[in-house]
Amino acid sequence: MPEIAIVPAPRELTVHEGRWLTADPIADAVRDVVENLGATEYRIEVSVDGARLTAGSEDALRHAETTDAQLVEAAEPAADGQVAVPLAHVADAPRFGWRGMMLDVARHFMPKEFVLKVIDVLALHRLNVLHFHLTDDQGWRVEIAAYPKLTEVGAWREHTMVGKMTPGQTEFEYDGTRHGGFYTKDELREIVAYAAERGVTVVPEIDLPGHMQAAITAYPELGNHPDQQLSVRPYWGISEDVLNVNDATVEFVKTVLREVLEIFPSPYVHLGGDECPSVQWASSEEAGKRQADLGLDEPGQLQGWFTAQVAEVLAEQGRRLVGWDEMVETDCPKDAVIMAWRSAQRGVVAAKAGHEVVMAPCESVYFDYYQGDPATEPLAIGGDIPLRKVYDFEVVPDGLSAAEQALIVGTQCQIWTEYMEGPEQVGYMLLPRLSAFAERAWGSPRTSYDEFLARLRPHLQRIEKVGVNYRPLD
Repeated sequence: MPEIAIVPAPRELTVHEGRWLTADPIADAVRDVVENLGATEYRIEVSVDGARLTAGSEDALRHAETTDAQLVEAAEPAADGQVAVPLAHVADAPRFGWRGMMLDVARHFMPKEFVLKVIDVLALHRLNVLHFHLTDDQGWRVEIAAYPKLTEVGAWREHTMVGKMTPGQTEFEYDGTRHGGFYTKDELREIVAYAAERGVTVVPEIDLPGHMQAAITAYPELGNHPDQQLSVRPYWGISEDVLNVNDATVEFVKTVLREVLEIFPSPYVHLGGDECPSVQWASSEEAGKRQADLGLDEPGQLQGWFTAQVAEVLAEQGRRLVGWDEMVETDCPKDAVIMAWRSAQRGVVAAKAGHEVVMAPCESVYFDYYQGDPATEPLAIGGDIPLRKVYDFEVVPDGLSAAEQALIVGTQCQIWTEYMEGPEQVGYMLLPRLSAFAERAWGSPRTSYDEFLARLRPHLQRIEKVGVNYRPLD
């Protein structure tokens, strides 16, 4: 009989002697939502008399069905058109509530059909959050009815830099190809509904007040130099063109966010907050007056004020603010969920400050980093995160008390697409590293790396069926 290869591995799996004979192991399994299991728990019992899947909620039952589908792949043909399914007991529940992946579609736009396949991949791995990075300096990807130029202008750049960007680089070679695209509201609602059917929450990100060059290109009055016409940024790095701190710009962003909230029912909305240079605020007379009126010591503190103003829209509708770990340094709202990206230590800092934390450290779960020898791998932003390193990732960092550890609500891997032009490149960088990440996010028992690889090899065939590219193991 084939080996049972479940990815991510359930917390408890016991295989017994004997077989269940059935013509259709999926259809013939009994399914129940029961009251004696927690909302995230599920059980699978396969006996000679049949299979029963029980769970504490519909979401947990969905996870049971995903696991069961992988379990019955170990069945062998039997007489009279039946199959012999191994007898097994599974008792399972995830370790973390937030088990996510971030997909950046701002640097390179990804077709809706591919986003749906990414959701299928998340569901296959019992992950439950798609963090959708929709806006940045290089492109604005969400339709906003109140401000149509955000997509008419901001969704398109005339060309894109060629090759690897180096620190301090100011001159670039370009590919001569216009790039862009955006999702209509109907397309985004389709993505949200498709994800919900598979137990995945789509968390939108509107990055602010930095990473806004595409928006300022569309509406120059949002910038600190409204008399200058920018272009959607055709190269990577951090732009100094950030939103101004005028009342009109605050209202502009609030209007945008209200439309975003109509599309995405997620209890969480990501407002970025990373990499926001204050150099333009320091030289702006209007920003200087705002800083003085607020009694702030330095221009950089305007970021916290701005974020708090626009986040009022989230509070009005009972949504929670999520932001990158720089937010901790900007006097952000106390109930903000912090994504620790610059290092695992940033998660420690955020938890000690009393924030709930999603661990997303670049040194472990940034899948735009190389996964092999740069001489033989596709161009990447840098770093070194091979599959083994992802498998060895420890979500909860050292140095936290029990109460602080409880604030680590989950983890997330990231796909930034500066060097990924389309679905083939994204799949290659994402998989199978996502499979290793899912083990840690779910809380699978730590086994030898060789044992993981033994389960992963047949699992790759499931990824192929979804229709997403991946990096071969050999």
